[in-house]
Amino acid sequence: MSLIDIILSKYKVDIGDYVKIRLSDGSIIKGLIMPKHIYSKEDILVIKLDNGYNIGIKVSRIEDIKKDVPPTYEGLHIEFERRYIQGLPRVLLLGVGGTILSRVDYRTGGVKSAVSAEEIIEILPEIQDIAEIHTRVIMNKYSEHLTPSDWSKIANEVYRGIREGYDGVIVLHGTDTLGYTAAALSFAIQKSPIPIILVGSQRSSDRPSSDAALNLISAVYIAGHAPFAGVYVVMHASSSDNKIAVHLGTRVRKNHTSRRDAFQSIDILPVAYVDENLNIKINYTDGIYKRDKNRSPDFHPKFSRNAALIKFYPGMHPEILKSILGLNIKALVIEGTGLGHLGEHLFEVLETLIREGVHVFVTSQCIWGRVNLNVYDTGRILLKIGLIPLGNMLSETAYVKASWILGNFGEDELPTLMPTNIAGEITSRSPVKDLRCI
Repeated sequence: MSLIDIILSKYKVDIGDYVKIRLSDGSIIKGLIMPKHIYSKEDILVIKLDNGYNIGIKVSRIEDIKKDVPPTYEGLHIEFERRYIQGLPRVLLLGVGGTILSRVDYRTGGVKSAVSAEEIIEILPEIQDIAEIHTRVIMNKYSEHLTPSDWSKIANEVYRGIREGYDGVIVLHGTDTLGYTAAALSFAIQKSPIPIILVGSQRSSDRPSSDAALNLISAVYIAGHAPFAGVYVVMHASSSDNKIAVHLGTRVRKNHTSRRDAFQSIDILPVAYVDENLNIKINYTDGIYKRDKNRSPDFHPKFSRNAALIKFYPGMHPEILKSILGLNIKALVIEGTGLGHLGEHLFEVLETLIREGVHVFVTSQCIWGRVNLNVYDTGRILLKIGLIPLGNMLSETAYVKASWILGNFGEDELPTLMPTNIAGEITSRSPVKDLRCI
């Protein structure tokens, strides 16, 4: 328990309480108790004063703290009203969590989630001119806490939205594992009749540099008006507020921790771009289904925990792989070096894994390019042992696909379905041009 927690417990007050504090010099301070942040010192209590400013008080100066009645203010009150424009598409926003759902509560200074249609529209009223917005909250989790069972819950809620006749569905999601969930929905809901959009933000809405507004406005426009269907990630395409990229759900990766254009399509162009005026430029249509609300999707929403993803590194201990035998893992995706190579000191344990019924697949640690185990002796030995290369499938997508196959079809289907392109996760060839610069 921290020093601040001890003080709060001693005086029976909590974060967000309005209090009167008597200091050792006899002075009185009134205000709201604020949450600590990562830069707060251990012995500093932060108080939001009635004028809106925050101050820090050393706990050694505090003589007493009592709850008090907060002041009331008379002033302008804006009554928020939703408006409906006849003929606009109906779009369902599903809340999962992440920065894009966050807004600052200026009463307490804390950050809370905006989860109702009213709250989201109050933040971005212009989206009412794009679509008729409806919302549901599935969960409110940081994306690193999501599990395969959560992917199933999300898929079922998206499918429910399709069955209810929405013109588009948007999933508001944290960015860290957004690519995993995009891949999961791509496999779970194939041949979708409408756009299914995953969107997040790198920077919260209270920051001047936030990407949340343009990302969400563009996501609503794509969900309601784009001519194509399927699963996509919609995020900034540059560090400026001038272009949004629409990435295919199985070929997108977060490649930067904090930049607004962190997400990139790998080995393909984004399916489309959207400019700040909501003009859509479609880059390609091959393999992309058109919007058609009469089409019934193929729906297989189950995912298994019996898949694993491991990154190979020089000197990797064989016992790490061997430990998988005790975890009931049925599908193992290994990120090899370059063309998909693994160290020879692992050959014996790989043979053991395969002999014991674990299906082992190989992807590359390189972001661009594809696995090819036919070029060097090492690769040919891995093929002989029984490892299955996965072309230019992203490692994260491969792990999700293995989980999906196990959940819906069983382990016997892994050798056939894993190397088969199902939702755009494998392209027939890698591009000649460097798409990173386009």
